[in-house]
Amino acid sequence: MPSNRRAAETATGQPDGPRVLKKYPNRRLYDTQTSSYITLTDVKQMVLDAEVFEVRDAKSGEELTRSILLQIILEEESAGMPMFSTQMLAQLIRFYGHTMQGMMGEYMERNLQGFVDLQKRFADQTGGLYEGKAFNPEAWAKFMAMQPPAMQHMMSNYFDQSKSIFTQMQEQMQKQAETFFPGMAGFTPPPAKP
Repeated sequence: MPSNRRAAETATGQPDGPRVLKKYPNRRLYDTQTSSYITLTDVKQMVLDAEVFEVRDAKSGEELTRSILLQIILEEESAGMPMFSTQMLAQLIRFYGHTMQGMMGEYMERNLQGFVDLQKRFADQTGGLYEGKAFNPEAWAKFMAMQPPAMQHMMSNYFDQSKSIFTQMQEQMQKQAETFFPGMAGFTPPPAKP
């Protein structure tokens, strides 16, 4: 007798949940949908194809998706042109354990979503010219340098949106602080020492 998941999959032709990948102690990944072993390159392709999946430890069932995605980022950073500078990575590390860690994660996520939205608008305006991976990073830099003021305006709007997100988060944090410490309403921290 098939399981409920199999029955749902058979009825619709699609699985009823995320695609499950199992990670074994020998570091191999097993795709339960295709019943075959896969590589990190295959998982990267799933990400690029916007497939919904989760990685689980084959023995314990522990969720490992984030660690696999971090492995892919590490491989990408080690090969070709890295996206993160040493200074940026050091700054990220400094936020771990900091009181602002949660806020920084949310800020980065919202900012990245804003950038994705900007990218989509740009792809729509260019008729998908660069969407087909025709541009490598060097070609993209040259293309951006030749763009008219309209593109510069679009990027300026993105940066303004980014500042706005950060300001909103600061205001939200201020309101929460006032809730926790009612006697400190309107408190402004002292200026930083030079």
